Amino acid sequence: MTSAAPPHPDPADGTVPPPAAHLVHDDAEALALAEELADRFRPGAAGRDARRELPRAELDALSASGLLAVSVPAAYGGAGVRHTTLARVFRTLASADASLAQIPQSHFVYVNVLRARGTEEQRRFFFGEVLAGRRFGNAQSEAGTKHVQDIRTRLVVRDDGSFVLDGVKQYSTGALYAHWIPVLAKGDDEKLYVAYVPHDAPGVSVVDDWDGMGQRTTASGTVRLTGVVVPADRVVPHHLTFRGPQLHGAVAQLLHAAIDTGIAAGALEEAAGFVRTTSRPWFESGVERAVDDPLLVQRFGELSLRVRSADALLAEAARAVDRAEADLTDDTAAEASLAVAAAKVVAAEAAVETGSALFEVAGTRAALDSLNLHRHWRDARTHTLHDPARWKVQHLGRWALSRIRPPRHGLL
Repeated sequence: MTSAAPPHPDPADGTVPPPAAHLVHDDAEALALAEELADRFRPGAAGRDARRELPRAELDALSASGLLAVSVPAAYGGAGVRHTTLARVFRTLASADASLAQIPQSHFVYVNVLRARGTEEQRRFFFGEVLAGRRFGNAQSEAGTKHVQDIRTRLVVRDDGSFVLDGVKQYSTGALYAHWIPVLAKGDDEKLYVAYVPHDAPGVSVVDDWDGMGQRTTASGTVRLTGVVVPADRVVPHHLTFRGPQLHGAVAQLLHAAIDTGIAAGALEEAAGFVRTTSRPWFESGVERAVDDPLLVQRFGELSLRVRSADALLAEAARAVDRAEADLTDDTAAEASLAVAAAKVVAAEAAVETGSALFEVAGTRAALDSLNLHRHWRDARTHTLHDPARWKVQHLGRWALSRIRPPRHGLL
């Protein structure tokens, strides 16, 4: 069905007051808030997933906390947190509820687009929106095209300098809950642009038709755009992002890696809790408690190594992005992209393996549908399909053998 639009102010008259949002001041506060919200979201995660109960209240809490504004630069009133902090925030939230963590991933990506290519006026306006608690969604991917970067949505200039937007987008994570929907489109010059469109703009239809086996409450459905009029000051030349060294893809992929790492950590913790409280020992082990079964101890050790490896690579990747941001060159950008690629590959493997191994270590009862422990594997298997890890391995291999830098695009 077509969703109702969330509350949204008219930029022309400002008649609708902004939602209340706390102002986060620094990295330490952001990390503490993430832990607090994760503890709040975790108890209801299994039920929300099982019932496909859309987490509007939880997202409103996330907005009100100020966490969605932590990447706004200090010059514009934000905390301007480090990428090491941002990655940890996503990892923490994903360990509690992978769908909730995935919803704002595009929000931060399109804040970064404004940081990289927005005009001063665009930054002031949109960063003000984000600081007020408003959310960016995503209308980027399209189905039925030649490949993922074959964009058919069109942004056509009008005589008065404004634009008309037409197209259909799928996998639009966050759009259903958004106040603004950034739309990736091609202009008359066949170059890429991002149009920031109000959720309730005439001609915009957000359809809740996501039917994925995992990430069930992300509402990653369809956005239809029919004759949507876009003022010129709401359009950003995204094609310029990829001229020269850039971190657009590295930051976007860092957040995906953080989500996968969080899924792995959450699955391991829930498996351990289940074995401590519910699982029975195998009779051949000769022990009274499942936690004392040496084969289970061994397997938990192996899974712990997977999660620790993912955590370590995630942290190093985030540090590489921070270093590159402080001194952006072709070399530092390449180092950041490769570090993130390594983290993403290992995190994806850890999430899928741990989500599956949960049943191996917890026993038959863990497979009961009513417990919904399978959500960890479903979330991992669904989220890791976002882009193929095999190509990241290719770029790592090309660098190791021939010092070929990775390409500049939004998926690396």
